[in-house]
Amino acid sequence: MGKPCRKKGSGMLAVAGGLTTEPAVAVRQGVTDLWHEVRSWFHESLFEIGKTEVTAAGILRVVVIWLLAWWLAKFTVQALNRMAAKRQVVISPPSLYALSRVIHYTIVVVGLIIGLSSIGIDFSNFALLASALGVGIGLGLQSIVNNFVSGLFILFEKSLKVGDLIELASGVVGEVREINFRNTRITTADNIDVLVPNSEFVNGRVTNWTLDDSVSRIRLPFGVAYSADKEEVRRVALAVAAGLPHTLKGAAEQAPQVWLKGLGESSLDFELVVWLTPAAGRQLAVVRSDYLWAIHDALVAHGIEIPFPRRDVRLLPKQREG
Repeated sequence: MGKPCRKKGSGMLAVAGGLTTEPAVAVRQGVTDLWHEVRSWFHESLFEIGKTEVTAAGILRVVVIWLLAWWLAKFTVQALNRMAAKRQVVISPPSLYALSRVIHYTIVVVGLIIGLSSIGIDFSNFALLASALGVGIGLGLQSIVNNFVSGLFILFEKSLKVGDLIELASGVVGEVREINFRNTRITTADNIDVLVPNSEFVNGRVTNWTLDDSVSRIRLPFGVAYSADKEEVRRVALAVAAGLPHTLKGAAEQAPQVWLKGLGESSLDFELVVWLTPAAGRQLAVVRSDYLWAIHDALVAHGIEIPFPRRDVRLLPKQREG
């Protein structure tokens, strides 16, 4: 009696095993078929460049190689900066920045060329490369290429360096913080970042207050009444300049001066001319306010009149009609 029961139980287990195995086989077969489809799609030609067929796998390979090149460029620049910080490489900060950007661009471009060569694009054919660049520029890359080339000119000519205080033709004044691929970042005294296309520095007019020297000069106009003693005005203005920490001290040729600039309609027009310290030269708005504030206080304290325009108004009697 027990044996038939064992046979029946064995049959039920076999059926259950079959039911369990068949879905697993179906799922495995489905995954395998999906993998083959994805793999065939990855190696299917999407378009051609010359005689080279470009596939999704090739594009992925190019992206991976380019990302590795970008990482290598970043690592190399960081290593160079560390060496410069430890004085293992003697180089000025502007030259170090320019060298770092050039190394970064070079490694990234070489990585891109290697990536494209890995999918079969032959860069020995310069005609193909030139035609590709021509098509790219014609499709709207003129601005990008122009800004990139302008950035290289800025870096090599050193007409603009990180840390320079500049003034654009639009009136924006700020410190150069970064010279990037397409634009340059300028930070104003209000801590506002302004991104300026590199081509604007090459084609437009830019005032660099700290190109060769970090010392700059400021002119502060003010007026006094015609009855004022000019020598006393000079002494008071020079005392103001000597009393403020913004004034550069030590060099005789850069001592503060007071100029009589003109005979105005109601005032003697003077200018206090002061050479500023490097730190003060980067805060022109604040420094100008400090000087004008101190000049006004000093003139008032010495009883020197500060004139203002006056007009005499005459009221004519109304004439009767008839």
